[in-house]
Amino acid sequence: MQPSTEVQKGRARHGLFALGEAGQAEGALPTARPESLKHLRQAWSSLIGSTLAFTVSFMVWLMFGVIAIPIGQALQLSATEVGVMMGVPILAGSLVRLPLGLWADRGEGRRLTLWLLGLTAPALWLLAQASAYWQILLAGGLIGLSGGVFATGTPYVARWFAPARQGMAMGLFGSGNAGAALNQMIAPVLLVAFGWVRVPQVYAVMVVLTLLVFWLMSATERAPAGRVPMTWRQQLRLLRQPRVLRYCQYYSVVFGGFVALALWLVQHYVGEYGLNIRNAALLAVLFTLPGGLMRGLGGALADRFGAHSVTWWVLWASWVCLFVLSYPQTDFTIRTETGSLSLHIGLSVEVFTAVAMVLGVVWSLGRASVFKYISEDYPDDIGAVTGVVSMVGGLSGCALPVLFGMLLDATEIRSSAFMLLYGWVWLSLIWMYWAEMRRTDVVQRP
Repeated sequence: MQPSTEVQKGRARHGLFALGEAGQAEGALPTARPESLKHLRQAWSSLIGSTLAFTVSFMVWLMFGVIAIPIGQALQLSATEVGVMMGVPILAGSLVRLPLGLWADRGEGRRLTLWLLGLTAPALWLLAQASAYWQILLAGGLIGLSGGVFATGTPYVARWFAPARQGMAMGLFGSGNAGAALNQMIAPVLLVAFGWVRVPQVYAVMVVLTLLVFWLMSATERAPAGRVPMTWRQQLRLLRQPRVLRYCQYYSVVFGGFVALALWLVQHYVGEYGLNIRNAALLAVLFTLPGGLMRGLGGALADRFGAHSVTWWVLWASWVCLFVLSYPQTDFTIRTETGSLSLHIGLSVEVFTAVAMVLGVVWSLGRASVFKYISEDYPDDIGAVTGVVSMVGGLSGCALPVLFGMLLDATEIRSSAFMLLYGWVWLSLIWMYWAEMRRTDVVQRP
């Protein structure tokens, strides 16, 4: 029996997938309506719980962006070694995203998120006991598992909503990137008051509480029916597809760059402007907090105007911001008819912070639009493709702090980090133009 027209319209209004239970008469409107409301409640409860879990996980994942500074001072580490310490958790979290995304496509998103939270708490406690550089790197690798929550949560929340609303749902879930800002607000206070060891201990308690809340709020998703899940080999073959490679490139900018700067900005403020850690972290929040909270808007814009248009303008805005941020503090002398004129050109801390804030917002919109690409092009394999793209984006976020440190050691120019990102955005713009924009109307009408 085919569903009645009224039932179909009711489902379309809710914007949800088919909701009827097996054996239920789908033509009965009084029966379908309560089931729709139940599903709607479960969908939003699961989305809120997942967003909380991702927020706390992201906060833990980027913890070294603050505590690496006192650890580096205590162990007398070079800028490159500090960059490696920052990058190890990002590396571990990025690598596990590949298999986790595949498992999540089989209806295991909720269970995997619970396991990741459960493993992160003892890893944080282990870090608090570390004293040698190698011990800190080992504990950081285990803590990096928290970065896998994104790969398990994205297909989990997307499965609760219809394609027309998946950009919004994934954007709201991705606003958990605001955990980077929470880290920059909470960690410096704990660090100044009690020392860096107290930070992972407090975070471990927060992770346990988050696990309990997520367990209570989330519902078990239904495994996709009627198709064979993608295999490991097929997932790896995605990297051969030009579309997936482009998505990886875009995401390496908007996510990899965001993670790298969330880790690096506190150190940049301390070294470039002579601020203490607490004030440096508070200014860095102006980059990370809007950059996390605006992701939901990015998803809504991608739903309305298309992933292509939003991503194109995001990359151009990034290009402008990074051009400004790349200019180093410069002193030079000009010969004039009456003698010489000394000039200084450089960004003040206020201008630097304002431009960085704009960059954070722009990248937030871009992170949402990239995953709108995925939900449109690979609706049945969101987890698998998300695992690949987010892994590459995470690897970029791991490599960039190391490269920042190497450039700083080699050139002693702190804005060299932004010069590197500027070149990376240029590559993305050129690739996007030749692959997409020559055939796309970038100012689409709603």
